[in-house]
Amino acid sequence: MTVQAAPASKKLLVFGSREAVFIFLGIFFGAGVPLVFLALFFAWPTATLISMGFIDNGSLDLTTFGEVMTAKRTWSVIWQTLWMAACGTIGSVIFGIPGAYVLYRTVFPGRTFARAVVAIPFVLPTVAVSVGFRALLSQDGPLGFLGLEGSMTGIVAAMIFFNMSLVIRSVGSVWAQLDPRMEQAAATLGASPPRVFATVTLPSLGPAIASAASVVFLYCSTAYSIVLVLGRIGTATLETEIYMETSHYGNLNVASVLSIVQLVVVVSALLMADRARKRVQSTLKMTTHHPARRFTIRDIPAAFVLIASMTCLVVIPMAAVVVRSLQRKGQWTIANYIDLFSADVSPTLQVSVVESLWISMKTALLSGLIAATVGLCVALMVSRRPRRRSARIGLSFLDAAFMLPLGVSAVTVGFGFLVTLSQPPLDLSSCALLIPCAQAVVAIPLVVRIILPVLRAIDPRQREVAATLGANPARVLATVEGPVMMRSGLVAFGFAVAISMGEFGATSFLARPSTPTLPVVIYQLISRPTAVEQGLAMSGSLVLCVATALMMIGLERLNGSQKEGVFHG
Repeated sequence: MTVQAAPASKKLLVFGSREAVFIFLGIFFGAGVPLVFLALFFAWPTATLISMGFIDNGSLDLTTFGEVMTAKRTWSVIWQTLWMAACGTIGSVIFGIPGAYVLYRTVFPGRTFARAVVAIPFVLPTVAVSVGFRALLSQDGPLGFLGLEGSMTGIVAAMIFFNMSLVIRSVGSVWAQLDPRMEQAAATLGASPPRVFATVTLPSLGPAIASAASVVFLYCSTAYSIVLVLGRIGTATLETEIYMETSHYGNLNVASVLSIVQLVVVVSALLMADRARKRVQSTLKMTTHHPARRFTIRDIPAAFVLIASMTCLVVIPMAAVVVRSLQRKGQWTIANYIDLFSADVSPTLQVSVVESLWISMKTALLSGLIAATVGLCVALMVSRRPRRRSARIGLSFLDAAFMLPLGVSAVTVGFGFLVTLSQPPLDLSSCALLIPCAQAVVAIPLVVRIILPVLRAIDPRQREVAATLGANPARVLATVEGPVMMRSGLVAFGFAVAISMGEFGATSFLARPSTPTLPVVIYQLISRPTAVEQGLAMSGSLVLCVATALMMIGLERLNGSQKEGVFHG
């Protein structure tokens, strides 16, 4: 019995049908589902929020906008926001550049460990760290004699705590690739080390410094929980003012106008950061990696600045949390940790601190899963290299669309959820997915930015060879890109979970009293004056920091890779 081969045209038809199915499924899951998620949980709440400042009863009304923008209070808040963000940016750059030099241009024993220590602030929850600074600067704290409690100086110091590491990593990675022969030539011609730095090194690092400074300014201008915990009455930023107008006064129209102003500030910072980033990329194309030199005696001043800044801005505030968590009314005790298991120690609590930690972990894991799934689909879609120009433009728009949440702060996202998704036609106020979705919106841009470069680095010839050997698109995806997606996806999931664990901006608008996350509980406790609640806030902050760090360490050990960067919210 002989078997006749199928006609060639029939083979092509079958293959073409399968190819069409894979293309349809790819577009559906890679673009369709993520865009629906973005439209429902970002575009709709944000657009509704913006319209509240301009539309009243279905018609254009600029009355509220005019009243808010002509109020002296508004411009005072704008000025405080920009001033503190500028000071935080300048301080981060000043303290970060010496650290970038020591950690990326010199070699010494323990450099890898030092880099890891510098990266710690990236994953620490802002509320918990702010509590540490508050304990340090309070009247009965170690630095209480300085009179900085509730001052802008303390707020700026906390901003530098978080963002100095960003400058060190961003500028240091570029500094490591600068050709040292230009500096050597200038020194040979008689230029002193300060002059070599000012005339040769600094101009070469200019784009990297500008890029890092733009991102730091973005983070400082949206440092919601830092200002809320450390600032005294009258010290406000746009985000804290939005919170007060919404939660305390119920002025949703005023809050929406302030959200628009805050959106303009953040988008401007993002545009500057993107422009600087492109300049950095064009600069790096002309450079190659050069080995770092050994640490010498002339590097001691830069090392001293790094050690002193890390000690004052990182070690001491966190040590203050540890010490204060073991004290109550001036006496050493472990009562603060025992009371973590009780909800009866404070009238502000409906659940214990440990229960709120469990709520935070469940919420963060769900948020990380949502962010990693949506971000992975987007990154996989955007990493394609289509031949048609229209397809390439479409993928560029898709990539840009999922970067939009970076231009809206977590406070605006939470406020938008409050006015759109907590009432008909889509009331999700009692839905367990409301807070995870809000946190996922904040984390998705990070997930895409972690996974996308890794997928783009895959040689397209690997896919072509697999297809030539008969593998269908699904098998090519599983065998060529699957292992890479698993590794980078796990890293992205870890960062998304870390961000969600400490997320306070959006959650503060949406958390219910019966199911608060730990950052919300810490803020409630630190706002009360009693020794019991202050002690609980300290021990809860330390537990939150340790839980976040252990979660990140566990995920990274499982993945077996090192993190290269993260942003906090």
